[in-house]
Amino acid sequence: MTKQHRAVDVCVDAMIEDLRTLVETESPSRDAEALKASAAAVAAVIERRLGGRAALVESPAGPHVHWAAGGDPEVLILGHHDTVFPLGTLARRPFRVEDGKATGPGVFDMLGGLVQAIHGLAALDDLSGTEILVTADEEVGSHASRALIEERALACGAVLVFEGAADGGALKTGRKGCGTFEVTITGRASHAGLEPAAGINALIEASHQVLDIAALSRPEIGTTVTPTVATAGTLDNVVPAEATVVVDVRVETAAEKERIEAAFAALTPRLDGARLAVRGAVGRPPMPESASAALFAMAKRLRPGLEGTAVGGGSDGNFTAALGVPTLDGLGAVGGGAHADHEYLMVDAMAERARLVTGLVDAIRRA
Repeated sequence: MTKQHRAVDVCVDAMIEDLRTLVETESPSRDAEALKASAAAVAAVIERRLGGRAALVESPAGPHVHWAAGGDPEVLILGHHDTVFPLGTLARRPFRVEDGKATGPGVFDMLGGLVQAIHGLAALDDLSGTEILVTADEEVGSHASRALIEERALACGAVLVFEGAADGGALKTGRKGCGTFEVTITGRASHAGLEPAAGINALIEASHQVLDIAALSRPEIGTTVTPTVATAGTLDNVVPAEATVVVDVRVETAAEKERIEAAFAALTPRLDGARLAVRGAVGRPPMPESASAALFAMAKRLRPGLEGTAVGGGSDGNFTAALGVPTLDGLGAVGGGAHADHEYLMVDAMAERARLVTGLVDAIRRA
């Protein structure tokens, strides 16, 4: 057992206290100083509730927080402390608890889940075999944390991810793989009135490419390919020499990941003289429902009415599931409004979710 730890019952007031601390330490992705303060706040909450020492693991994206109880690793509690909200959001939307809801930047995605996980562990008599990893860059792709996530997942052999719950409190038993592609088109500028034919119109080329890219979608098997951002041109009387198209991709299978990546690599210009450059990949592989089946069955035995669902968004659980490590997601806050001003957490669900952590970790270690 971690030194100085004593099991305590779940207390909602204490969870609200810790949630306030984390929300009021703003943590926008890519803000190194803010993330340093946020990591320190997360580490302090872990140490206060669980004992031991939480290490700050430095990275180019900001510090990750890693805590281990000792003993043979068996369960990894996985989350992130970065949020999508810029500094100053708190002043406009301060932390509040009213009418059964907690609101404020990051309460649902995913600071509430972190708090519930920590307090659920604190209710265990024996913490041996448990680890917590809270990363600093999940919202921007996990490029600086993926290797550490995969290392600890393989070492532990089971992963519980504390992203917010799906609608109605359902756990997330599957996730699509997701990625972003950027297609840059290079043409040639010319005067749009005097000699338009002398140019190579990057905007027209981009239009062809957008239609070709959108045609890659296969929604009937869960594949969506969605052009989301396009830029082109400089002045209204200049044939545009450059254009850029950004594309969001979601896939349910590894085979579709390979098909989409190959299709982007094979894009070719339609206009003579135009050039294409393609960057990107399906960076988060799909999380198949098979990866969560055993852990979800354990959760169902603990909470017979609990539902599970597959969702389109990605998380760090995609990485761990792709390694073959049993992974269950959506164990965090019950609420909604992720990444939006109306983000909220349901306070009356916090204790039950924390106790689910207690039961799941105990069941995994006994299995």
